[in-house]
Amino acid sequence: MKDGGQRRYEPLGTALVIIPTYNEADNIKPVVSRVRAAVPAAHLLIADDNSPDGTGKIADELSAEDDHVHVLHRKGKEGLGAAYLAGFRWGIDNGYGVLIEMDADGSHPPEELPRLLTALAGADLVIGSRWVPGGRIVNWPKSREILSRGASTYSRVLLDVSVRDVTAGFRAFRKETLEGIGMDSIASQGYCFQVDLTRRTVHAGYHVVEVPITFVERERGDSKMSRDIMAEALWRIAAWGLEDRVKKVRGRRRG
Repeated sequence: MKDGGQRRYEPLGTALVIIPTYNEADNIKPVVSRVRAAVPAAHLLIADDNSPDGTGKIADELSAEDDHVHVLHRKGKEGLGAAYLAGFRWGIDNGYGVLIEMDADGSHPPEELPRLLTALAGADLVIGSRWVPGGRIVNWPKSREILSRGASTYSRVLLDVSVRDVTAGFRAFRKETLEGIGMDSIASQGYCFQVDLTRRTVHAGYHVVEVPITFVERERGDSKMSRDIMAEALWRIAAWGLEDRVKKVRGRRRG
């Protein structure tokens, strides 16, 4: 039963931190080291999209040295959403109770992972949020902050969700939550993938908690954000909002 956090939650089980990579050779070793130090009992899955810079080879070396590190080699660059969905399925198939999304570039501080897991003991999804009290960003220009805040506000209004950081990519799911939101029907990629997961979780009645984090802009490598990714997000979010409103109107008429 999903009743807004009033139910008794089952123990979490082993956590799997999923880290999608594409050309993250400079970042993957330090971020894996930080995750292992922050949550020693957790396992990691590096989902590499056949990075031409050798990230996959480095991941294999890390896995050979540490039985808590696993690698999922993918055929090519298919997008963030596809990489996470593959990681979710791999984790569920291999018996993990918690599936965590985290960037490879260090912008999501691994040291915050214990706080996410603590909050998940009484929630179905925990989001590491930049836009709740206590959350902050480091090394972003003001223009990018305005864009990100605006995207979250746009998504909240159109999709009727109360989550402050709708687009956040640092989050921890219970396995049962992912199984209950219809992963097989998710087609969104890039920036709006996170929005899609948020709306599905909220509209399915699951309990979502946001904990404040400090988001640090990457120091090495290139951002994967593009105009095409932003354009996809804008039209998909508008379409979802319209779809939800049509369903509500039809529901009222039937009632």
